Amino acid sequence: MCGIAGWVSFGTDLTQRREVIDAMTETMACRGPDDSGTWVRPNVALGHRRLAIIDLPGGRQPMAEAGLAAMVYSGEAYNFTELRAELSRRGHKFETDSDTEVVLHGYLEWGDEVVDHLNGMYAFAIWDERDEKLVMIRDRMGIKPFYYYPTPDGVLFGSEPKAILANPLARKVVDTDGLRELMAMTKAPGWSLWKGMHEVGPGTIVTVDRSGIRTRTYWKLDAKQHTDDQETTVERVRELMTDIVHRQLIADVPRCVLLSGGLDSSAVTGLAAARLAEQGEQLRTFSVDFLGQEDNFKPDEMRDTPDSPFIRDVAQLVGSDHKDIVLNPAELSNPEVRRKVLTARDIPVGLGDFDTSLYLLFKAIRAESTVALSGESADEVFGGYRWFQAEAAASSGTFPWLERMNLTSAWSPHLTEEFRRILDIPSFVSDQYSTAVAQVMHLDSETSHERRMRTVCHLHLTRFVRILLDRKDRASMAVGLEVRVPFCDHRLVEYVYNTPWSMKTFDGREKSLLRHATKHVLPASVRDRVKSPYPSTQDPGYAAALQEQANEVLSQRNHPVFALMEHSAMRRLAELAPAEVTLVERIGLDRLLDLYHWFELYSPELRLE
Repeated sequence: MCGIAGWVSFGTDLTQRREVIDAMTETMACRGPDDSGTWVRPNVALGHRRLAIIDLPGGRQPMAEAGLAAMVYSGEAYNFTELRAELSRRGHKFETDSDTEVVLHGYLEWGDEVVDHLNGMYAFAIWDERDEKLVMIRDRMGIKPFYYYPTPDGVLFGSEPKAILANPLARKVVDTDGLRELMAMTKAPGWSLWKGMHEVGPGTIVTVDRSGIRTRTYWKLDAKQHTDDQETTVERVRELMTDIVHRQLIADVPRCVLLSGGLDSSAVTGLAAARLAEQGEQLRTFSVDFLGQEDNFKPDEMRDTPDSPFIRDVAQLVGSDHKDIVLNPAELSNPEVRRKVLTARDIPVGLGDFDTSLYLLFKAIRAESTVALSGESADEVFGGYRWFQAEAAASSGTFPWLERMNLTSAWSPHLTEEFRRILDIPSFVSDQYSTAVAQVMHLDSETSHERRMRTVCHLHLTRFVRILLDRKDRASMAVGLEVRVPFCDHRLVEYVYNTPWSMKTFDGREKSLLRHATKHVLPASVRDRVKSPYPSTQDPGYAAALQEQANEVLSQRNHPVFALMEHSAMRRLAELAPAEVTLVERIGLDRLLDLYHWFELYSPELRLE
């Protein structure tokens, strides 16, 4: 796992601008704390920061084959061993044991069709010296981030916006279009908060040469007839999950699993523990918890039970070396931690302790491990969210997560009336929903209910999951931790996506296929547990800390944050009794503080029109 950056200019001698690519590369030191390198030629400059995972001495980058191509690569190709053997049979010679060299030689053999041979998570750029072109490629599900910024005579690119913004050609401009998506959370394709910057789409190839920029989609979700019966489908999911977890345990550094006590992470934990036990190793697991949470837990509309009892059941069953990372309100509300999260994300996301706790969890894990497997994305793949089962959400005519989680409406009461009018978020969301639904392919044989549920699944796999994947990547790579997501293996995604909804819920529960496919590695308590989302503190001390910090911001009435957020509305939230602050109101305080610190960190130029 690494950070990549680059600059292609057909009108500038970049050998005279080496300091710029050095600055772009340095912005991602956290993504790659182990090594740094650049490769500069007259029309191209490539930069790389390395987090060494496989072949620690041999995988240095940028990696080049003289006179042919040079590459900067972020991610992992989990099938690199098989690809290396195939390429060797085709006459390729290898000098290292790294997956990076395999991907580079794969490009030399197949061109950009190398993507058809890869299983993994990746974002990489190849400068093809033979044709003087840059080829940028992103993995199918969009696990690894990748951005580019067209210039008059070429392009800038990077794993994160901050790498691009370090180049003087990129301007820190944020306009209304960027802010609409920030607050709407529809994950509009290609969106970047920064004007002129674009995200390389998942499953997409972007090619840059003297004639301009072209894009090609090499993978998308297609509707296919599912012919396996229920028993065969469960067995196939079991086979896929076992193979995927085994592949994603490959590393030359310490590994662990993120364990929440839910079905998803527990399934990965059970499969990983069994595999490592075969090799004579004990699995390490980590969880996040909050001081006093289990003793003082109160059920709410999203969570019926605390996580801790289920985590203990899993750890005891599989015999893992388990550690709880317990956080208190002072840690969660620390302004410096907030600023680190904002720097990692490059955007004021406003999710408060959901983000700071994730960052602090990863920071603690990184002290003992370099690779972590996660249960992220299982809900999107198997249909696990509670709103999948709610008829109203499935038929609401908008993105189900917006309908059920109030993420968009949580912004509205806190924005100025003029800013709300300019944004017109409801119209934006409606347009995005229509666009997203139009991209769903259906089978003629599907019933109306199956068509509706295929649409809901497609929305989650092409929109919502990408929000969560970006969050997890940025928080983990900010501390140099590689998080792998087994449930995003495209083979599993394709297979389960095309399984009828009736089969996904054959036992009357959510995620029936996953539950039955992995029941052999799960304790009964987890098999029977109702879906519970990522934890959030219930301690009113957190809200009190936010209110204290908000009052400091509110004293600065002329601060640019109040061009967006209504001062009187925020004052009302800051004066509530901490125990009376609802989750939505707490998010409002978090968003005020995020925007305030984001302005201080980035000094963006706002264009509201």
